Amino acid sequence: MTYQETIDYLYHLLPVFHRTGASAYKPNLTNTINLCAHLGNPQTKFKSIHVAGTNGKGSTSHMLAAILQSAGYKVGLYTSPHLKDFSERIRVNGQPIAQERVISFVDENRIFIQSVLPSFFELTVGMAFQEFARQQVDIAVVEVGLGGRLDSTNIITPILSLITSIGYDHMDILGDTLPLIAAEKAGIIKPGIPVVISERQSEVEAIFRDVAARNNSPLYFASDRFIIEKHGYDRGNLRIELLDQVSRNKNEWTLELPGTYQMKNLPGVMQAIDLLREQGFELSDEAIKTGLAQTITRTGLKGRWQKIGDNPLTYVDTGHNEAGIKAILECIQSVKHRQLWMILGFVKDKDLERVLRLLPTTANYVFCESNLPRALPAIELAEVAKSFGLRGSIRHNVNEALQFARDQADPDDDLVVVGGSTFVIAEINGI
Repeated sequence: MTYQETIDYLYHLLPVFHRTGASAYKPNLTNTINLCAHLGNPQTKFKSIHVAGTNGKGSTSHMLAAILQSAGYKVGLYTSPHLKDFSERIRVNGQPIAQERVISFVDENRIFIQSVLPSFFELTVGMAFQEFARQQVDIAVVEVGLGGRLDSTNIITPILSLITSIGYDHMDILGDTLPLIAAEKAGIIKPGIPVVISERQSEVEAIFRDVAARNNSPLYFASDRFIIEKHGYDRGNLRIELLDQVSRNKNEWTLELPGTYQMKNLPGVMQAIDLLREQGFELSDEAIKTGLAQTITRTGLKGRWQKIGDNPLTYVDTGHNEAGIKAILECIQSVKHRQLWMILGFVKDKDLERVLRLLPTTANYVFCESNLPRALPAIELAEVAKSFGLRGSIRHNVNEALQFARDQADPDDDLVVVGGSTFVIAEINGI
């Protein structure tokens, strides 16, 4: 098969979460364990860092990968979902897995795939681990897909675990309270393996303390040690002055990821770097500086408060839950503008009330939908939004919505922001 035929084959054969939602989620590790055993347990053949959390785990994973690459290490990076192409999920030193490798993996394992029928995500995890082992990476940064305890990535034994901020998302699967959600994320904590918590949150702190104690795992709350002294912007990049309360050193770091919410992620990254140094990794301040300043350049990350146009100034952000929308609103406040235009599309299983109640009624809205069975129809979104005082137009395709907003907006003074769903942003032309 060609590459596209291979991807289509997988989409049609296997349950795909980003298309159908919870029905594709398999709450156990059986298929992943069997798949990796079939592949020769490649996950045991490289060192890894495991990253979980509701918000920030993707940015954190990419920053860590970029810093390790800058220090000269060969780095695997597994993330999900992809934005434009499946190959984005599996990278080595920023380069997506070759299409030929995807084709050959499916071809070589087709009989096993058809007999076991793992989920799309389970198969992707196995493919990633085999590729990292084949390329003999020095270390892989592995982002959890959903939750942690029962996520397919949780068959690894990492040298370090990291959990970013906890918020409300996927409550139909993970639970409807922050402690329940945190307990699922804490499932990546392994016996004796140090774990970093990026942000101390009073609602869930006890969960992490309890699980770490039961596993005899050293626990670090990064936000206690690394304090943001001040921040600002320089030519579109976020500059953060960070105080290390242990060494009393102050450093100013420039991040290529410009969203203000990176201030929650950076302490976790810095604490992780310190622990990696203790384990023998040579990570100079210069490597940190380069990695943070070139995260997008070195890893190919897209969709995190990414500017896609001027006149009018236009940004996209994949934040799609309560905490993610709050972070986007903080970014919006940091940009001088007269009128805000928001292009929104969501999937059906989002808790819209938690999100829509946050949004400004003074903005002009354009409601749209992605081309997925899981997408919430734009007309339904507009009806729900109206009950929160949010009014606007309906354009079913995001590119039509974007063109409409740009045509209507003042090119010099207005701000256009696209958000609500990774899958809406993925369909924007030219991103």
